[in-house]
Amino acid sequence: MKKYSKDREAIAKLSPEQYRVTQESYTERPGTGAYLRTKDPGIYVDVVSGEPLFASSDKYDSGSGWPSFTKPIERANVNELPDPTHGITGVEVRSTHGDSHLGHVFNDGPKDRGGLRYCINSASLRFVHRDDMVAEGYGDYLNQVGDVQRPRSEPETSGQDRLDR
Repeated sequence: MKKYSKDREAIAKLSPEQYRVTQESYTERPGTGAYLRTKDPGIYVDVVSGEPLFASSDKYDSGSGWPSFTKPIERANVNELPDPTHGITGVEVRSTHGDSHLGHVFNDGPKDRGGLRYCINSASLRFVHRDDMVAEGYGDYLNQVGDVQRPRSEPETSGQDRLDR
């Protein structure tokens, strides 16, 4: 099994937005994330450590303005911590090995899929397309991205995503 850890070189290469989100626990503006509308098959990994976090088959449009998932790809790679910073008691989501701030989890997700909504900042993620998963060492997770083969698309740039309400 591959080992994942906080990578100082990866941190040094982060954009200012990625650094603020992952290292200083900020939240990107709603509707601005690069992966909000991504529908390609693949997995989302921690931009700092590379640990696998979420599968495309568990992604859905929650209408919140951030990529939303019903569950982590591996529970062991996601820590859930109490977070009282937003005036209400919430649950922060951090990567286990990279200790990156990812977002928050709420209990208003699809009931038929467990009822959770992992509301995740695009800035904390890197998308690995299904076609690249084996080459990048994530072949063990191919069974979690579904059988649908969609054409590749580049993530939308910030500013092109809009909040659909």
